[in-house]
Amino acid sequence: MKSTDAPASYRRHVTPERAATLMKRATYASVAVALVLISMKAWAVWATGSMALLATFLDSLLDGAASLVNLIAVRVALTPADRQHRFGHGKAEALAGLGQAALIGASALFLAVESIGRLLDPAPVTESALGIAIIVVSLGFTLALVTYQRYVQRLTGSLAIAADSLHYASDVVLNLGVIAALIIAGLFNVPWADPVIALALAVWIGRAAWEIVSRSTSELMDKELPHEDRLRIEEIALSHPQVHTIHDLRTRTAGRKVFIQFHLEIPGDMPLRQAHDIADTVELAIATEFPDAEILIHQDPAGHEDVPEEMQPESPMAPTPANA
Repeated sequence: MKSTDAPASYRRHVTPERAATLMKRATYASVAVALVLISMKAWAVWATGSMALLATFLDSLLDGAASLVNLIAVRVALTPADRQHRFGHGKAEALAGLGQAALIGASALFLAVESIGRLLDPAPVTESALGIAIIVVSLGFTLALVTYQRYVQRLTGSLAIAADSLHYASDVVLNLGVIAALIIAGLFNVPWADPVIALALAVWIGRAAWEIVSRSTSELMDKELPHEDRLRIEEIALSHPQVHTIHDLRTRTAGRKVFIQFHLEIPGDMPLRQAHDIADTVELAIATEFPDAEILIHQDPAGHEDVPEEMQPESPMAPTPANA
């Protein structure tokens, strides 16, 4: 399963207005597709009695609930900052991601329990051809949605859309597993294959839930931007001829919003107005690379240390174990 992590700079060419429109459209498409899939699969489960088909029906049912939560979360996340939320509402996306992970994890647990029960007491699968036809149609809807979601996520960096896309992408594998179960259990009369495949799919769904938890927790805990983005910020700042160095670089994200702050070291005998102009120039250059960023720069006289060196955060320019 491909990771949803990506540098913040990938969305530099998308305006906030365009990103908001794309994110809203993606949530509407997700809810619409979920409703179609739920209706088709409910009928197919009733007709076939397949546990593997029940797995994909339950997954679509929870996808629908998660997509509805996602729709609300994206609208909240796009709400401008106010007096009570001066940093904006972007972390609503991470909260929605945790909610989605809880729903997906619950479905995986339920499916595992039901599959073990069916494995101990096998039951025949009927109407396999009908079930396969329903799943093939479902695959078409799901692939179209995932393709669009990944396009939106690539342009906007939305965590909520990434989480939604991740579990719909899991549906593709889930549905392929269901087709295998229906063929083996129904057409070749091997009833134990249905619960075994369903149990494997439960593990797959649980893994998807864990990935969403990891990504959401990173944002809620203010994890730094990727190393390459921090490196780029430092490179931009140091490209100004009157900047000696920078220190105490701190970054975090909240939805699409990026927060960047650091200390800029410039000549100590420089007039305040000139120092202010240099900081504005550096800020503008970084904002060009990170258009959704809120940037805070503190000017220090060159050589000044605010805290002992051992307390300073490691510079992104410093060698890491991978490139030392």
